[in-house]
Amino acid sequence: VQLEQSGGGLVQPGGSLTLSCAASGFSLDYLYITWHRRAPGKERVAIACINNANGITYPADSVKGRITVSGDKTKNTVSLQMNTLKIEDTAVYYCAAGRGCGISDYWGQGTQVTVSS
Repeated sequence: VQLEQSGGGLVQPGGSLTLSCAASGFSLDYLYITWHRRAPGKERVAIACINNANGITYPADSVKGRITVSGDKTKNTVSLQMNTLKIEDTAVYYCAAGRGCGISDYWGQGTQVTVSS
């Protein structure tokens, strides 16, 4: 039972990136998946959540309009697409799954996103 993250890396300001969160050993179909990030020297914060049962998303104000969260039930995966990336988006990103937004029964391993020219 685990969440496996992929994606991430180095991207230039203004660029785009997609992170994926794939579950094994359990289904994401009726769970909420929350994306968090921890910027250097800062605490971890939630930036978006999706109710994977109906696809309704809840983005934080800091990223609203720049991200898309989507689920693929055929792959048991949730993705976070980030556009118009800013230097301040540099962080380690985590996905977490649970029974509500911010309720995290399972965590991904984290993936580094660095926005730099």
